[in-house]
Amino acid sequence: MSLRPRDPLSMHRRHLLAAVSGAVAMLPLPLPVTAAPAIDADADWTPPDTFLHDLPRQMQALGVPGIAIAVVEAGQLAWSHGAGVADPVRGTPVDDATLWEAASLSKPTFAYAVLQLVDRGALALDAPLVAYTRPDYLGDSPWLERITVRDVLRHSTGLPDWRKQPQREPLQPVVEPGTRIDYSGEAFVWLQLAVEAVTGESLDQTMRRLLFDPAGMRDSSYAWDAALAARSVRGQRAPDDAGEGAPRQGLRDAWAQALPVAEQWRKPLSQWRYDDARRALPLAQAGAAEGVVAWPSDILANAAASLRCSVQDYARFMALMVHADPAPWELRPATRTAMLTRQIDVPGRWPDKGLGWNLEATSRGPVFYHSGSNAGIFKTFALGDATRAGVRW
Repeated sequence: MSLRPRDPLSMHRRHLLAAVSGAVAMLPLPLPVTAAPAIDADADWTPPDTFLHDLPRQMQALGVPGIAIAVVEAGQLAWSHGAGVADPVRGTPVDDATLWEAASLSKPTFAYAVLQLVDRGALALDAPLVAYTRPDYLGDSPWLERITVRDVLRHSTGLPDWRKQPQREPLQPVVEPGTRIDYSGEAFVWLQLAVEAVTGESLDQTMRRLLFDPAGMRDSSYAWDAALAARSVRGQRAPDDAGEGAPRQGLRDAWAQALPVAEQWRKPLSQWRYDDARRALPLAQAGAAEGVVAWPSDILANAAASLRCSVQDYARFMALMVHADPAPWELRPATRTAMLTRQIDVPGRWPDKGLGWNLEATSRGPVFYHSGSNAGIFKTFALGDATRAGVRW
């Protein structure tokens, strides 16, 4: 479930940021359970009464079992609301502790941390990724040598989104880097391995040190454990899906294969790096359904897709994009401006690309946004007012 830029909730005022997360439903449900909205008494924004009144009906009509929404005003979390059920089978209600699959909203948070490393001199935006690491699954195209950190963040690597058979297919660009926009999760995974190489840490360790802890994002992780599993939403089949039983849960199913290995090794998945996942791959594949675990990244925290968090935590991240006086640990103002500035001017079907964000000029001013979809059953959307970040096009 996602809000569009012209929806009254997301664009009621130009200076709002909306972070939206939903588990797409799958079965006809009773009217959803609705928790009382959380409202900042100092904020002067409240949602239209008609929106909250009509939300249960819309969820019922669209087959959405659970949804969470948060709004940022003046750089602070101003309002959040959850409705429905986190687990449609058990009837577990959505509440403030519910964790949502951020899906591709994982990319902007990772991009923020990458740019923190750029600010600190650990990475260079225009350095080739092969200068930091060259994974063994790369092909032999000479174009690989030219793919830069900037190319990854603006989706101009020429790499595919995901290979159909990663265990067999080498990773190769299909066009010359920097000449076309090709949305690529694979590119983000390669950049993740470069970050591993320069930090000596797992993805989750780096994200916690650079972003989650200083931003107060205490309910955020790219990894998995039993506690996260208990709080995380489950998806069900869409109303027009005639299949039987619960659908595959994507990341949850893959993590279920890896968690026993992590427990046996006494090394949490949050501490795994790529070499750990590669070593664990045959153990995780044993007994797994076909296609659940195909390559090491399936059981590794994934910069492109595996963030799970509360909707309030994602709103806290969104607030960083508009802070008037950034704290010392935050991005430098010039770097944040670059994150929200068009990075490549090429024709095509894609929206303009910043560094980790999509950009669009609207009748109400420029916005930055991103959407996400995991396993076809988890949908997310985040939208921000770029003028509040000091960016005008």
